[in-house]
Amino acid sequence: MRLLGATLLATTCPFVPLHAQDTVRFTPTIQQPTFAVREPVLRIRPNTVLISQTNFGAYYTEEGGAFPGEVGPILVEGATTSDVLVVEILRIRPNYPLAASRVRPEFGGLSADARVRLLNDPIPTRRYVWRLDRDRMTATTELPNSRARRIEIDLQPMLGRVAVAPRGAEAFGGLWPGDFGGNMDAPEIREGTTVYLPIFHDGAYFYFGDGHARQGHGEVAGTGLETSMDVVLRIDLLRGRTIDWPRLENDRYIMVAGSARPLIDAFRLAHVELVEWLEQDYGFDRWDAYAVLGQVVESTVANVVDPAYTVVAKFPKRFLPLATRP
Repeated sequence: MRLLGATLLATTCPFVPLHAQDTVRFTPTIQQPTFAVREPVLRIRPNTVLISQTNFGAYYTEEGGAFPGEVGPILVEGATTSDVLVVEILRIRPNYPLAASRVRPEFGGLSADARVRLLNDPIPTRRYVWRLDRDRMTATTELPNSRARRIEIDLQPMLGRVAVAPRGAEAFGGLWPGDFGGNMDAPEIREGTTVYLPIFHDGAYFYFGDGHARQGHGEVAGTGLETSMDVVLRIDLLRGRTIDWPRLENDRYIMVAGSARPLIDAFRLAHVELVEWLEQDYGFDRWDAYAVLGQVVESTVANVVDPAYTVVAKFPKRFLPLATRP
């Protein structure tokens, strides 16, 4: 899976784990409200398989309530600001029979913006409880005002939030995405995907959370199917390498997630970093990469509801030079 690592093995510095693989089981008991440097809840070595779960919250229950905080920070021993954090999502599955979603005024891609007064009536507040069949991997909810009365959809579990501590003394609330990762809400961050994150503090201070049983691209109504998840992650380092924005990889694509407002800036950030990745690791001339990107790139909008929007730029692996394919 680690094509970035394989490329480095062939070009710059070998990607050799510092330690034999560890396996750590961890049950979180602390819910963090922000991504920041703070006392770690766990310390692990590189090349560790972490068996854990996202935090549970009343938000997921029939009655509803507060949204849970993040798991973390997890300190990765030996991680430096000259390295890249590698998070491979080996498994992610709902561990609770309900998920919740909602629509409400002043939050969501089709609502009035809280920053700008408009004349149209606000969207009503509605909460939907989805019943999960974890054997069939489906979710069902009632639609009492619609002709169908109910709907069933298939599950596509993902993590809305994977992050490192941001630069300096910065602390970002759980809704924020950025160059540190955070609340990117990208459906691509699912089982079989490897996430590469820049490191701004020695130890990395890794966070994760915000399990979605399913979420459409853009998270247009403001939420996914929010629920609790069991996760298995392999956490490692790429030594002697830095990146500017989160990078993703699965069996079909190399990808970059850029986050900003306005949306065009998120689009530009993701695509500039993707051009640089092709140039640095795959032997493309910069302008050749730009030209090829214009013909084969696949871009998705991860979210248009958070304080910063997120765009994922995706380059199909089948167009990479043969020598660098896995």
